[in-house]
Amino acid sequence: MSKNADLPKRAIVGLALVGLAVAALWAGGYGFWLVVCVMAVLMIGEWALLAGDTAKRQLSQYVLTVPLAILSPAAAGPGFLALGLIFGAFFFVAIVTRNAKLAAGQIYVGLPVLALLLLRAHPQGFAATLWTMAIVWVCDSGAYFAGRAIGGPKLAPTISPNKTWAGLIGGLIAAVAFSAAFFWLAPGPAIDGWLVVVSPLVAISSQLGDLYESHLKRVAGVKDSGNLLPGHGGILDRLDGLVFAAPAAAVFFAIHHQVVLGGVWW
Repeated sequence: MSKNADLPKRAIVGLALVGLAVAALWAGGYGFWLVVCVMAVLMIGEWALLAGDTAKRQLSQYVLTVPLAILSPAAAGPGFLALGLIFGAFFFVAIVTRNAKLAAGQIYVGLPVLALLLLRAHPQGFAATLWTMAIVWVCDSGAYFAGRAIGGPKLAPTISPNKTWAGLIGGLIAAVAFSAAFFWLAPGPAIDGWLVVVSPLVAISSQLGDLYESHLKRVAGVKDSGNLLPGHGGILDRLDGLVFAAPAAAVFFAIHHQVVLGGVWW
């Protein structure tokens, strides 16, 4: 099936995903936690494919539920405890399976989950998390259109032949412009001009996440991380940028909160 013929399906699935993300983000609490956890379990299953050990897929999924449970609103565990459990899950899977690459999925999936839940728990959690997610989408869109319109030298031809330096720069410009508009429309103690300054760093993190997943698929010899999303591939294919961008944004908001507002929120 050609890409043009597949476009309506991709659009419908894409809109559904955006709607689900915004609805869960707006709900917060258990609703957001549940959606993030379901995505995490599906992502760790796809990671097993990329790690070449699908036989241990369920073990990886079961182990990840421990730090996910600690992050639930009922448990309300501190962030550093969940972080310790994520790394503990890595060592457990590595020892039991003797497959460090499979075990690395606990960190690859666990860290962005922790970051997203901490961002949502921020005093301005809805705005902070929405900005983080939107930066990924805006950067991807800016990179796509700039790359197609300008072309030019390839960014990483051996990993992702379609990406160009023009696309990267276009994505960064789009991220900065969006952040300036976001600051103007949704001002607050944590939503200030520093968003514009830090947005290129979060956008670059997003692009690195995209490139890293492309590298993983190339090494594994697969086109997509899965087939759960018609026209898109797997969950990791859609959230690869957010995997790197969410932790970067969480670190920024933590530093900003400490310096400007004092203390931490978790």
